[in-house]
Amino acid sequence: MPAAQHPAYPVGLRLTDRKTIVIGGGQVAQRRLPALIAAGADITLISPSATPSVEAMADAGEITWVRRRYEEGDLADSWYVLVATADRAANDLASAEAERGRIWCVRSDDADAATAWTPATGRTEGVTVAVLSSEAADRDPRRTAAVRDALVEALRDGTVTADRTRTPGVALVGGGPGDPDLITVRGRRLLAEADVVIADRLGPRDLLDELPPHVEVIDAAKIPYGRQMVQEAINQALIDHAKQGKAVVRLKGGDPYVFGRGMEEAQALAAEGIPVTVVPGISSSISVPGAAGIPVTHRGVAHEFTVVSGHVAPDDERSLVDWSAMARLTGTLVILMGVDKIGKIAEALITHGKPADTPVALIQEGTTATQRRVDATLATVGETVVSEGVKPPAVIVVGAVVHENPSRNQR
Repeated sequence: MPAAQHPAYPVGLRLTDRKTIVIGGGQVAQRRLPALIAAGADITLISPSATPSVEAMADAGEITWVRRRYEEGDLADSWYVLVATADRAANDLASAEAERGRIWCVRSDDADAATAWTPATGRTEGVTVAVLSSEAADRDPRRTAAVRDALVEALRDGTVTADRTRTPGVALVGGGPGDPDLITVRGRRLLAEADVVIADRLGPRDLLDELPPHVEVIDAAKIPYGRQMVQEAINQALIDHAKQGKAVVRLKGGDPYVFGRGMEEAQALAAEGIPVTVVPGISSSISVPGAAGIPVTHRGVAHEFTVVSGHVAPDDERSLVDWSAMARLTGTLVILMGVDKIGKIAEALITHGKPADTPVALIQEGTTATQRRVDATLATVGETVVSEGVKPPAVIVVGAVVHENPSRNQR
């Protein structure tokens, strides 16, 4: 078959419940099968062997696996075929059968011998972006993938916009631990669509600079021992702006439901009949230790980790934490909001049996340019916080994993 002289004609195939044949169970099939499964295709894989991931798809009933090599007639009544074996002769035979049967055929080994090409594809919020090279001689997969990635990212972060229905009501968006790159793509997109953003101090502040001038930003910072916007006022602000028909984003640090009062806000909005979208965020309880080189779990060292709030001291009647139980755990203890109470917390853990020499790490301003790590033990951490001037926000890690990090300077 001569090389194509014209650009490919782009089209979207609707393969739901239509017979689709994949020949070859290697890495190419492993990459292509998930999209075919998502399209609802009736897939038969013909291959004497398969990668473990492809075999798992067959075991789950997502595809039918015929465990042999391709044979003439295998493509009968099919709509689409992917030829992806290392056997050129077998690929030629399958391609020829597809040509005779007028079946669209993609070949992984020879695009010029195929009747269809697979574009570099990306998806975001109901939109599929598919990129093909316009010239047959310029089919560089790295270039098409780069164009695809740029378009998808632009749609996600709002650089490229299109008229569409905005998410109604209020979005409770977890902004992650502080680094603006660690917000989810959905969170960034909702920020780009917002009319009003009610932001916490611990949210990724750099993202606010990217907002258009018309966006109203309300400071809901809860600065310890300083000015604060009481929760009832935050709830009312969310309700008032949403009832005005505005797209409202409540931007929080970490995850909305991990010590973020997200449920209180969701309940207040639901009571007013306002739709709520919750966008999970990367919790600082895991990400900040990781950024400092500390794994919260590690084989042979810690098989569990526990996250507790330290904003209430162990001897405070309001405390809901069973510190005696925390002392008995052999895994990792992660304490949030506990900088000013860590002395009393350490004291309680030691009193209940935790060894005084248990390693402790305090990571201040984790994942940001000002991140720093201070190490201590349960016996010394109270004094260390004072002598080193550790200030919130800081994540405190207690346990043997503190000494497992490969680099103290990791960020």
